[in-house]
Amino acid sequence: MHILGVLACSLTVLSVHGLYSASDDVVELNPSNFNSEVIQSDSLWLVEFYAPWCGHCKNLAPEWKKAAMALKGIVKVGAVDADQHNSLGGQYGVRGFPSIKIFGANKHKPEDYQGGRSSQAIVDAALNALRSLVKDRLGGKTGGTDYGKQSGGGAGNKKDVVELTDDNFDRTVLDSDDVWMVEFFAPWCGHCKNLEPEWTAAATEVKEQTKGKVKLGAVDATVHQGLASRYGIRGFPTIKVFRKGEEPEDYQGGRTRSDIVARAMDLYSDNIPPPELQEILNEDVLKKTCEDYQLCIISVLPHILDTGASGRNSYLEVMRMMADKYKKKTWGWLWTEAGAQMDLESSLGIGGFGYPAMAAINARKMKFALLRGSFSETGIHEFLRELSVGRGSTATVGGGALPKINTVEPWDGKDGVVSIENSVRVHRCLSLLFSNTPFLAFPQLPMEDDIDLSDVDLDDLEKDEL
Repeated sequence: MHILGVLACSLTVLSVHGLYSASDDVVELNPSNFNSEVIQSDSLWLVEFYAPWCGHCKNLAPEWKKAAMALKGIVKVGAVDADQHNSLGGQYGVRGFPSIKIFGANKHKPEDYQGGRSSQAIVDAALNALRSLVKDRLGGKTGGTDYGKQSGGGAGNKKDVVELTDDNFDRTVLDSDDVWMVEFFAPWCGHCKNLEPEWTAAATEVKEQTKGKVKLGAVDATVHQGLASRYGIRGFPTIKVFRKGEEPEDYQGGRTRSDIVARAMDLYSDNIPPPELQEILNEDVLKKTCEDYQLCIISVLPHILDTGASGRNSYLEVMRMMADKYKKKTWGWLWTEAGAQMDLESSLGIGGFGYPAMAAINARKMKFALLRGSFSETGIHEFLRELSVGRGSTATVGGGALPKINTVEPWDGKDGVVSIENSVRVHRCLSLLFSNTPFLAFPQLPMEDDIDLSDVDLDDLEKDEL
C-alpha cells in the first residue's frame, strides 16, 4: 500500500519525565507511599491522576502547582503518574486523564472533583471540602480513617476475612467469579500471629476498594488438612491467589497491609472491564478519544452491503477481544464504515481498498502505523505488540492534523439496504454477472427511499431484456 511520508521512527511514546518535581508543593505519590501519605493521614487531600503525555494534564499542571502553593499547610495536594502506576489509578477507577479525587473524612471513598481547571476553582473546592470536613468532626463524625494505625494500617473488620473450610472451599472460592487471596495458617505459628492484623486490615480495605471483586480468606491448615494437602502447604503462613479456571499461584509479596493491598489491586486491575469500542459518529468522538489517550486504535470495516450484520459483528468481536487483551494500556478504540469518513481514510493512506484496515494514531505527534498483517486476533496482536516495544514504521497523518469528520447515524445492527445514493453498487454487482452488458445499459432501479436486496430477483433478469 502506498503511503506518503513514511518515516522510520517509533510510535511508542518516548520516555517523559513526570509533570511535577521536588521543588513544587505538589506531593508526588506512588503505590509505595500512597497509603502512608494519603490513606493514613488526617489531612484533606486533593490528588490528581495524570499521564505525562496527556495534553489536558500538561495544561492543568501550572494551575495545579499554583493551587498547591496557595493551599500549603492547609490542604495537601498530590499527583499520581497513573500511566506509570496504573494499578493505583485502577484502584480508584481512573479511566481518563486528568482525574482529580478529593480524599476527605473517609479516605476509602474519595469524591470526584467536577469543578473548573483554574487554580482559583481548585482552591475554592478545596476550602469547601475542608469546611465540610471540619463540620463533620464537630458533629462527631470521623469518617473511615481513625479505626487504628498499626504497621501503616488499621485494625479492619475480622468479618471481612472469610473463614474457609474443607466443606465450603470449592463452592466459595473455586466456583466464584471473584479473585481470592487465601492464607493457610496454623494457630501456633508466630509469623501467622504477626500477619493476622495486617491480613484483617487489608481485607477490609480491599473489600471497599474493589467492591468485593477481590476477597481475602483464611484456612486453618491444622484443622482442614485436606485443603492443606491438596495445595501442597509445607510452611506457615502460605498465601495463594485463586482465579476461576486457573491454577493457584503463590503470593510472593510483603506481609504488611500496604503490600497485600497493592497486590490485590493489581489483581483487580487485571479484571477491570475493557475500554469501550466506539463508532466514529462525529468529530467529538474522534477528537476526545485520540487526544485523551496515548494511542487510538481505529478500524475501517467493510461496507455493510459487503459483509452483512454477521460479518461486521465478527470484525467487531475481534476488536473487543483485542481491547480486552490490551485493557491495561491507555488506548482508545474506534471503528467506522468504509466510505463514511473518506478524509480520515485519506489521511491514513487507506485509500478506498484493503478493508478491513486498522491504524494506530499518536495524536500528540500526528504519527500513525498501519496493520500490515491479517485482521485477526493473531495479526492484530502481533501489530500491537510491535507498537508496545517500539518497533514498526510510522507515517505522518495527512495534513499534520486530525481530519474533518462527518456526522453520521450509528449502525443499527442490521443488514444493509440499498439507498438511492448507493444504488450504483447494485449496478456494479449486476454488471459482473453479465459481462457482455455495458455498465450504463442497465435500466434505472426503482426510485424508492430504500431498496432491500431481497427484492432484486436475478433470475428474472434476462440479457435480452436489458
